[in-house]
Amino acid sequence: MLTARQKNILDFIQNEQREKGITPSTREIQSHFGFASQTSVMQYIATLQRKGFLDRHARKARSLITPMQRVRITDIPIYGQIPAGMATLNEQAIEGHVSLDTELVNASRNARTFALRVRGDSMIDAHIVDGDIVILEDRKDAQNGDIVAALIDGETTLKRYVVERGRPYLKAENPLYPDLTPARELRIQGVMTSLIRKQPAAQRKKR
Repeated sequence: MLTARQKNILDFIQNEQREKGITPSTREIQSHFGFASQTSVMQYIATLQRKGFLDRHARKARSLITPMQRVRITDIPIYGQIPAGMATLNEQAIEGHVSLDTELVNASRNARTFALRVRGDSMIDAHIVDGDIVILEDRKDAQNGDIVAALIDGETTLKRYVVERGRPYLKAENPLYPDLTPARELRIQGVMTSLIRKQPAAQRKKR
């Protein structure tokens, strides 16, 4: 059982994750509830951990488990827009996190995942538009038909991976864009598993 204040803090964390896609920091929790110091926040977090409502991982933002649905929220790093020449994920600066139920990520168990912001309209026929956030499983192999982030001749792009007659190429999902056939190199950097689209503010106000 939770006390009223413990439940209020848990509800606040859930609401922030649901509305903003980011787990609130201890400073944000402190400010919201008017605690004199972050020590009080840490004590409440420790209690929620002990009771099984919060799970905290070293060097990662908190993962949240709700008691009724047993939904586990995980924070996935956003590495910004798909940049040209991205060599490895470790070289990229994390600009934030997106919080998702691990079941909705659709990645393999224990797989490393990351997120990228979509730039452009080359994948609109796959219902991926400018400003979307794509979730990708960090792996170097792909199946025919997968949507991938790939390094092709020095530039990184999000396209569909296609193999014909044993030769791979990248296919846009927009007839205005040509297929991309590698002249030297085609390296898979991640395979898309899910997509996030932020609802426009005007539509949110109408609800």
